[in-house]
Amino acid sequence: MAFIPHTEEDRRAMLAAIGVERIEELYQAVPQEVRFPELDLPEPLSEMEAAQELQALAEANVDTQHFACFLGAGAYRHFIPSVVDHVLRRSEFYTAYTPYQPEISQGTLQAAFEFQSLMCDLTGMEVSNASHYDGATALAEAVIMAMAHHRGKRTRFVLSPAINPQYRQVVRTYMQGRDVQLVGDDDLDNDGKSLTELVDENTALVAVQYPDFFGRIEDFSLLGEAAHAAGALFAVVVNPLALGLLKPPAEFGADIVVGEAQPLGIPLSYGGPYLGIFTTRKQYVRKMAGRIIGQTMDNRGQRAFVTTLTPREQHIRRERATSNICTNQGLMTLAATTYLALMGKQGLRKVAELCYHKAHYAAQSINALDGYELWNQGPFFHEFVVKCPRPVAEINDYLLEYEILGGYDLGRDYPGLENHMLLAVTEANSRDEIDDLIQALEEVARG
Repeated sequence: MAFIPHTEEDRRAMLAAIGVERIEELYQAVPQEVRFPELDLPEPLSEMEAAQELQALAEANVDTQHFACFLGAGAYRHFIPSVVDHVLRRSEFYTAYTPYQPEISQGTLQAAFEFQSLMCDLTGMEVSNASHYDGATALAEAVIMAMAHHRGKRTRFVLSPAINPQYRQVVRTYMQGRDVQLVGDDDLDNDGKSLTELVDENTALVAVQYPDFFGRIEDFSLLGEAAHAAGALFAVVVNPLALGLLKPPAEFGADIVVGEAQPLGIPLSYGGPYLGIFTTRKQYVRKMAGRIIGQTMDNRGQRAFVTTLTPREQHIRRERATSNICTNQGLMTLAATTYLALMGKQGLRKVAELCYHKAHYAAQSINALDGYELWNQGPFFHEFVVKCPRPVAEINDYLLEYEILGGYDLGRDYPGLENHMLLAVTEANSRDEIDDLIQALEEVARG
């Protein structure tokens, strides 16, 4: 129990126990000018007044329930069946903590095990962990896993420029202070063929995105073969919803498949919490970070679930640990698992087909407008790039007047793609919303 000093004698005894005479000595490390600042706080509010103030602030935000949304770039608006939220709000899941005691955590463990099984089915890989924080950290952990696999003897990592820019930035943050080379993503023209030319005997990992950040669909079989010929691992970042329609990355030689599971029943929620997918081949399972749930039999011969192959190295090895990932997004894995169980194979494919066809209708219609040009060459999923007649920020401001959230300004991340907008169309976008977008863009072009 914590010791609470009730008298002056108790207070002096406590200070003596930690080796100081006055409590002010505890703040010696804090600069004098910032100690005990006088905060300019507003007058206090009653609960009713505070609720009214917060409600007014919330209503000032633009949200996807009242505006048509065509903004994607890694986080997407999809329809979420109501039963997903109903399952999440059950107290045994909603308040559950990490399953250290399997005998009282069977529901939590089984949910994570089912999630792992579904991720393997989607990606075609052999093993999955119980999730990472999000897609960006999952990719960073793939880089670390490749480094551990090669025992640090290979220091070159080839990244496609068509991987989400935020994911690549997280990788660079993880790699700070390490003697490694990150190459390939500094040139937008680097595609699967040109990335092959960057692979050498010092390459530990080659990573691409499928569909890529621009929505394009590419078969990376040749790049996977080149990576393996050089002894490197091949990683693919996926949109799991697209795998309801496209062939799994395992079919073109992926060793590691990571991604963001937000499209699977997880709301946008102003940026999180989200859910990182991490799957790999069985031969690399002992190099995989994070929690893994296994199925076994208990002493009564009944099916049971446990954490397995979990060295907890992130806790006990400190600076020698290969990863600092030590938990999983349990509630979010339950959301994705519930969503996939509800949809089934046919339902997931139907959603993917709706996204595909609606996006192509929008792209063809916008491409027919004067001043606009479809940038994508070849097949794409539910995102595409449009070259615009005016700055993207200016167009998006105009679209807000029509209660439309426009696309992502690619000029923020890609020099040379100024005035290029990345638009996302999902099954949640109605035909009327798409037609309203087309009409508004046409008005922008007319000035």
